[in-house]
Amino acid sequence: MEELVKQAQKGDADAFTELMQCQMQKMYKTARAMLRNDEDAADAISDTILACWEKIGQVREVQFFKTWMTKILINKCNDILRQYKQEGAAKEVSDNVYFSERYENIEWLETLKSLDEKYRLVMVLYYVDGLDTAEISEILKMPAATVRTRLARGRKQITNIYRIEPERRAK
Repeated sequence: MEELVKQAQKGDADAFTELMQCQMQKMYKTARAMLRNDEDAADAISDTILACWEKIGQVREVQFFKTWMTKILINKCNDILRQYKQEGAAKEVSDNVYFSERYENIEWLETLKSLDEKYRLVMVLYYVDGLDTAEISEILKMPAATVRTRLARGRKQITNIYRIEPERRAK
């Protein structure tokens, strides 16, 4: 991936396209978790790709490209959320899932929907994007300890969702 970033920085459009295609699924999952709507997620991803193309020369250390790109994506998602808030629109959350998605993806999306908002993004960045707590801390501009706490509490919520209470036995 680092070689693709270097080539893209030199203006190689094919390398940039390949780089974005490698990151597309992770970008989608992150945007979808934040926005809960396929159309808005697609808009955020499109804006992110454009911003990355325009500013790829600003990436100083190529190994941090994914973190840099994720930060841009989160900012684009937040822009969309702010726009809806300003318009006062009650955005309808689409529960439609493409038929081509496999069952576990549907279950994962449903699990994410059930998490508190403040835990959802941290869980996606950690488990889907594979970022460590320091990278998440930098992207979200919060202490690493807060990231670790939100991960732990998010895990606990998921555990509680899937906990099956043992049936009481009659004497």
